[in-house]
Amino acid sequence: MTNTKKRIPTNHIVGFVLSLVMTLVAAWAAIGSDLPVKWVIIGIMILALLQAGVQLFMFMHVTEAESGNGHIPWNMMFHGFALAGILVAGSLFTMSFGFDHNHDDGGGNHQQQEQQEEHSGH
Repeated sequence: MTNTKKRIPTNHIVGFVLSLVMTLVAAWAAIGSDLPVKWVIIGIMILALLQAGVQLFMFMHVTEAESGNGHIPWNMMFHGFALAGILVAGSLFTMSFGFDHNHDDGGGNHQQQEQQEEHSGH
């Protein structure tokens, strides 16, 4: 049996330092750099993807084949992405079709307000 206990969690320290560096680089790009906005956004998105990878491999145990409960991490990630996709699609659907943008009341209020202004002498 191998000894699985380590005195220093090297992966966690490396992951934490990498995440901290990427966060600081993203903050510098947004606040202190003279780069065009397009490149700042692209750079931040790339750093976000890299940081998500670091989080998955250093902290979320993606490399483990199967946990004790029989859940495979890739299977759980798929369900997480599916749930997030359903929430985003439902939110977009609700925001797009759940609200009526047609506030046309026939112009009655506007005409009525103009008539009141004419009668009052304004």
